[in-house]
Amino acid sequence: MSNIIEIAGLTYHYQFEGEEKFKALDDLYLQIPEGEYLALIGPNGSGKSTLARHLNALLLPSEGRVMVEGLSTSGEDNRYEIRKLVGMVFQNPDNQIVATTVEEDVAFGLENLAIPPEIIRRRVADALEMVGLANLAHHAPHLLSGGQKQRLAIAGVFAMQPRCLVLDEPTAMLDPRGRREVLETLKRLNHNEKITVVHITHFMEETLEADRIVIMDKGRVVHEGQPSDIFSGAIELEDLGLEIPSIPRVVQILRQGGLNVPPGILDVNQLVSYLC
Repeated sequence: MSNIIEIAGLTYHYQFEGEEKFKALDDLYLQIPEGEYLALIGPNGSGKSTLARHLNALLLPSEGRVMVEGLSTSGEDNRYEIRKLVGMVFQNPDNQIVATTVEEDVAFGLENLAIPPEIIRRRVADALEMVGLANLAHHAPHLLSGGQKQRLAIAGVFAMQPRCLVLDEPTAMLDPRGRREVLETLKRLNHNEKITVVHITHFMEETLEADRIVIMDKGRVVHEGQPSDIFSGAIELEDLGLEIPSIPRVVQILRQGGLNVPPGILDVNQLVSYLC
């Protein structure tokens, strides 16, 4: 499987007026295979959001390189193509909603690219169907729930046909139902459309179905592996200020109590099946 994104030696400094440079990313290395669902976690200030903004050239390396499909983000002539390949969805969907109806909002970016109207109509319909909003095409976005607004923001990016979708805390402002709606949408995009997903989150439960989890701290990748590896108990997540999801935590408690429960159990059905 080829890598859609390759990062080598990435260092980035923020420079605030009247203050010393702050190193947000420190000699970071990471490869993201095409089609992967990657969950990116870490304590506040670990550099997750800064890294996300490097993936489609919103920020540029102070040192090192970020390559997207072989294109360097540092090359000014590459950035238009890179931003077509990598779409961004942010924490607050209201910041990405610009039109007066749902379908017009999805069409907005396509119209700016001067795509023919018949293609726009097809892409808008496909995007709304994919995120489960086809029946709300003529509704006003401000009347949608939080989860629906975030799915609308995802639809707007999906209509642009990116190869990779980067989401920076997309469920942070949502209630449990809205979070579930967004997560189901991301799984469909990854499984059905084969879109690479980079999902930044502070909700540990959201990482359990990822192909790989990457943990950042102080601007570097400090751990990576499948969810069963990350939550097996071998990594002291609490030392990094990270919570352990509920079922892996129960498994740890049972193992500490002398019950020989396999450490790779991640969900309640697996645990019930083992115990019964």
